[in-house]
Amino acid sequence: PDRLVTAKSATPIVIGLGDGENFVASDIPALLEHTRRVLFLEDGEVAELTADRVLLTTFSGQPVERTPRVVTWDPVTAQKGGYKHFLLKEIHEQPQAIIDTIRGRILHEEGDVQLDADVRALLAAPIERAVLIACGTAWHACLVGKFLLERLAHLPCEVDYGSEFRYRGPLVDGRTLLIVVSQSGETADTLAALEAGRERGTPVLAVCNVVDSSIARRSSAVLYTHAGPEISVASTKAFTTQLTALYLLALHLGRRRGLIDDERGRQLVSDLVAMPAAVQEALGRESAIERVAKKYGNAHDVLYLGRGINYPVALEGALKLKEISYIHAEGYPAGEMKHGPIALINEEVPVVVLIPHDAVFHKTLSNLKEVESRGGRIIVVTDAPSSDLQDVAADVLTVPPAGELLTPLLLTIPLQLLAYHVAVYRGTDVDQPRNLAKSVTVE
Repeated sequence: PDRLVTAKSATPIVIGLGDGENFVASDIPALLEHTRRVLFLEDGEVAELTADRVLLTTFSGQPVERTPRVVTWDPVTAQKGGYKHFLLKEIHEQPQAIIDTIRGRILHEEGDVQLDADVRALLAAPIERAVLIACGTAWHACLVGKFLLERLAHLPCEVDYGSEFRYRGPLVDGRTLLIVVSQSGETADTLAALEAGRERGTPVLAVCNVVDSSIARRSSAVLYTHAGPEISVASTKAFTTQLTALYLLALHLGRRRGLIDDERGRQLVSDLVAMPAAVQEALGRESAIERVAKKYGNAHDVLYLGRGINYPVALEGALKLKEISYIHAEGYPAGEMKHGPIALINEEVPVVVLIPHDAVFHKTLSNLKEVESRGGRIIVVTDAPSSDLQDVAADVLTVPPAGELLTPLLLTIPLQLLAYHVAVYRGTDVDQPRNLAKSVTVE
């Protein structure tokens, strides 16, 4: 009863070192209230714990020496801080999380970004294409990242699920950059995809939130998001900081490749620096979103529509709603409505339409009118409220204007709050939805 033995094979194991007590967990946040000193087990290792001692060996019994690491997170961030739920707290932490992610990385006068030396070295190598890999919300961030990298850096990109990548015989090599995105850095499917890429000689860049996580340790270089601990199962600030990090990455590559001049670079940097204040302003419109949530809280199905860079935001909005409210929701490209989903439209199905004032505004407006003519109840999310939208939408939720490439950061805020308030209205477990886990450490 005074001895605990744990072994690692594929799934993560973290040992917490306390004062007269020691702990075992699969992820760092579980240990924060007890200790900040941790040891990470590697595959093929065993830890034997008593209250005052930890002994590490290999499976064959060879002793292992390892220096403990100190987690620098403030445990206070793992408390609700006056909010009803961790999810709402983390939604409201996004302005600061974005600030923390861009801090020290912006070169205002040069219109450029300064990434860590290991990231710069990795990106300086000849790269012909990139494959972005993730699961869940991080996969949606990858879809936005593909748009950014292709637009700003002219880098051809693919996006793949971690659970699919290694089973399709991926055609990657040393001139392919594997970009793996994970909040926890412990996502088993993403980690397995990373290893499959390494076996093929592919350099790996991690976009990760947790320092010293398995994915961070196994990657060639890491672009950290600095979102801080995310306790709620449904991801919010991790998503927006992943978008921020991928924007920084695309801007860096675009500058290195001579595709972005100084003036354009300064504009792109200025747009990003304006984001925390714009997100804060969007959060200030929460009361209007709560009213809409109560209006549609008893819906059985909801459709989300977006175009271009905001199609992934439609997917993310649908995922948030079904994760925490248990309402069936689907995201589609707005232009695909007439190719099938429009058959589902009736007065019982709310349709959330993302329609910023961009190059496809009028095309999306045309799609919106198709929905309205078939009795759909339309909720518009826009940075450009107009009489055209008021005429066809039952409800209009607004965000401040932003640069086109950063509209996903803003448009996702009302969708997060909408999902949250619908879930509260329905009385679900907002922070720990049924059947879900924060870090999916099994395949």
